[in-house]
Formats: sequence, structure tokens, C-alpha cells
Amino acid sequence: MSSTRHRALEAAVDLVGTHGIRALTHGRIDAAASLPPGSTSNHFRTRAALLAGVIEWIAERERADAGIPDITTRDEFVSALSRMIAAQSGPLAARTRARYALFLEADDDAVRPLREQRAGMEAWVRGILSRLGGEDAAGRTAFLMATGEGLLLHRLTVDPDAPIEAVVARAIDAALDA
Repeated sequence: MSSTRHRALEAAVDLVGTHGIRALTHGRIDAAASLPPGSTSNHFRTRAALLAGVIEWIAERERADAGIPDITTRDEFVSALSRMIAAQSGPLAARTRARYALFLEADDDAVRPLREQRAGMEAWVRGILSRLGGEDAAGRTAFLMATGEGLLLHRLTVDPDAPIEAVVARAIDAALDA
């Protein structure tokens, strides 16, 4: 069984991901996690501590769930990025929405763990592009990242069934094309 802290954090992420950052209150988290009143505040005394805990939790979960594979071919890269986008816009959609909400509404210091998480992903993409297509391709990392993020946002907000693999393949091919 999950710890009280774990249950509170999972409920907090779901609340932010479905109702926005203003839904992040100790009482709503206790109710959503079926915890006794005051349970969340035992772990996070202030709203700032709660916000910091949720941000760190998202970053931790994303690191744990990443399963970053060692990529050696274009097809492996297409498959890996496609699976990541499918997961982030499917079973992990509430967490993805929460991450976006926190990026938009929390201050820069608070979202540092999420920015560091994203920087790690960017370094991973840059390394693969460099290995597969050289420094010119690595210079297109921002393009590929923006394309993936745009597709993810599109699936979360407009069309949850939008095709993934064809878009990812085209973006990777464009990044690798010298």
C-alpha cells in the first residue's frame, strides 16, 4: 500500500492536471486521496511546500518512468519518441497537463526540477541526433523538441487520436537531413 505522502502527491498531480493549479489545496488533496483531513498538511505545511513537493514528485516520476533507451538507429529513435509521446498524452496525460500548468503558473525557482528534467531530455535528443547525423543534426535539437512538444500539446488539447509516428518520423528525418 502506498504511503500517505505518495497518495497525497499522486492526488495532487491529478488535481492540477485535471482542474489546474488553483485546485491545489491541502483539503482537496486529502479528499481526492481519501485521506483523513490534515494528512497532506502533515507532510507539506504550506502551499509553497506543497507546490515544491508536487513539482519534485513530477520530476522524480518522469525520471523513473522515462526508460530512456540506448538509440543506435533512426527507426529506434522514431519508435522511442513515439512511445514517449503516446504515454505522455495517454495514460500519463494528467501528469503532463500538471507539468504544463506548473510551468505556466509557478515561479522560475519552483519549477527548477522540471526545467532540469527537460534539459536532460534535450541532452538525450541532442546526443542521438549527433550520433545519427553529426553536428548539423544536433543543431536541430530545438526544432525536434518543439515539434514533439507541439504534437504532445495538440493531442492533449485538440485531438487525442492524432497520429504520432508519422509526425515524429518526418521531424526526425528533417532534423537528420543535412
